[in-house]
Amino acid sequence: MFRRLKSVFSNFVERVASIAFSKEKLLGELEELKLELLSNDVALEVAEDISSKLNKAIEDNVVKSREKLVEYLKETILGYFREAGSIEFDKAVRSERPFKIVFLGVNGVGKTTTIAKIAYYLKEKGLKPLMVAADTFRAGAQEQLKIHGDRIGVPVFTGRYGVSPASVAFDSIAYAKSRGFDVVLIDTAGRMHTDVDLVEELRKVVKVVKPHMKILVVDALTGNDAIEQARFFNEKVGVDAVVIAKVDAYEQGGVPVSIVYAIKKPILFIGVGQDYKDLKLFDPIEYLERILPA
Repeated sequence: MFRRLKSVFSNFVERVASIAFSKEKLLGELEELKLELLSNDVALEVAEDISSKLNKAIEDNVVKSREKLVEYLKETILGYFREAGSIEFDKAVRSERPFKIVFLGVNGVGKTTTIAKIAYYLKEKGLKPLMVAADTFRAGAQEQLKIHGDRIGVPVFTGRYGVSPASVAFDSIAYAKSRGFDVVLIDTAGRMHTDVDLVEELRKVVKVVKPHMKILVVDALTGNDAIEQARFFNEKVGVDAVVIAKVDAYEQGGVPVSIVYAIKKPILFIGVGQDYKDLKLFDPIEYLERILPA
């Protein structure tokens, strides 16, 4: 997990230390760092910001040792996560009843499986979740969610194929209120994120549901496309938080920092395996420990 990005930062730190923080030789090292960051899914604007800040820090003699360099990198990257803010998910889902969450994301990113993982997580915390199959056009979408529901013991609210997703979502809220559910997890369609009709469909769902939280699910393995999806959904529909799926198989490492930098929204969870329990609350400090040298 993230091993390639750690290798990039580790090699950079050792190279800069070996040239004794020479300002004359630094520009070449920073350019090399930028290229290596780009090849590991760090967005261009993030790579340039890190490079620019490092250059100034060394020019100003703020960073004069290996330890100071690592610390400066840590504070710089941590600053991006601080700017994106944070959400205490466990506390948030208990703030309203039922707490309504709409999930966004394109087909194939693991959105439905992620919803089931979060439902399992909530159930383990003693809450009563309801999953809602509001993708009423993709063949098998409702059946897929039902299979997950049966496996984890969480009910699934469905509607007829072809009906308005917004009407299914709206009806599910009334159902949840009447039966004492604590959290409503609404799965939505995920056709290509450039689909204008999809955007309008999602906006209707959001308008009628008035969710407390809109969560975008992206696939770490799609790299820069995950970052573009985050930008698109945040601009067109609005995103409150992000879940990054399939992180356990992801070596590059740049997607988390690039997403928070791009849309200034926090990462809630990361998917770290195929089992329902393989979902972890995202911790920026742990992420930094995995991408930076000790």
